[in-house]
Amino acid sequence: MIETLWTLAIIFIGLLSATIVLVVLKKQQRTKDFSGILLRVKTWWGMFVVFCFATLFNPVVSLLSIMVLCYFSLKEYFSMIKSKKSDRRLYLWCYLVIPVQFYWIYIGWYGMFIVFIPVYVFLFLPLPRIINKGTLGFLRSVSTTQWGLMLMVFGLSHLAYYQFASPEFGSSLVLFLIVLTQLNDVAHYLISLYFGRRKVVPSANPYITWEGFIGAMLVTTLVSYFLYPFLTPFGLTFGILSGVIISIAGYLGSLTISVLKRDLLIDDSKKLETLKGSYLNRIDSLTYTSPIFFHIIRYYFEFM
Repeated sequence: MIETLWTLAIIFIGLLSATIVLVVLKKQQRTKDFSGILLRVKTWWGMFVVFCFATLFNPVVSLLSIMVLCYFSLKEYFSMIKSKKSDRRLYLWCYLVIPVQFYWIYIGWYGMFIVFIPVYVFLFLPLPRIINKGTLGFLRSVSTTQWGLMLMVFGLSHLAYYQFASPEFGSSLVLFLIVLTQLNDVAHYLISLYFGRRKVVPSANPYITWEGFIGAMLVTTLVSYFLYPFLTPFGLTFGILSGVIISIAGYLGSLTISVLKRDLLIDDSKKLETLKGSYLNRIDSLTYTSPIFFHIIRYYFEFM
């Protein structure tokens, strides 16, 4: 408990310092766009408070908070889709999936948790769209909906399962994952902002560059090296590899969500601008890092 309190105190000081530095930079360098980073820092504060309660008191607090996060993320995702009346029934079923998915986590039924959305929901979801709704737009409607469930519910729900899969280390592993994921995002953003030259997908996100990817991976791996002894039961090798894994997974998540949003909103630049401060911009990397890191740990370590 003492080590956990020290770690939370250090993260609090780090967050406070980062907030102050970014506010000062925004005032001094008005030509640079720091809005994306400031939004992520606000998200950090919210997640920090949630996981303080979860770490020190009860993991159910974390589970409920992440369930709400999944709901709002999925809702924002659906708001980007040019839907028809025939899709509303489909969206209703998707919202009903969320509490069921988190119930499997609560009771610790890993087998159902891992197949419920990718198998059962995937096969069931076309039915509400087919019955009395015709065939026009069927494939796009069902496929975009399934993508939303996989990323915003299935991917993010892994954040809640850490603490139930490993009561001893789960909360600290989630803290470790979130700190490194968000640090990787900010490092990538800043390096791309100041040094980025080779853009990966300029039409979707001008702040995703190869320089940012390499620089962020080095920063994240370095921080992982210093942080893993306090928050994880890993040895030196996997402590360092964790930074590499989280950095690559976070990069893929950010890239995928950026391209997905651009594709869905290709004819609606006004809404695309409005959604820059959305939940999806803040948790895009976590949709990939949460499940990938979880399953790698579960495969190689017995405590999960």
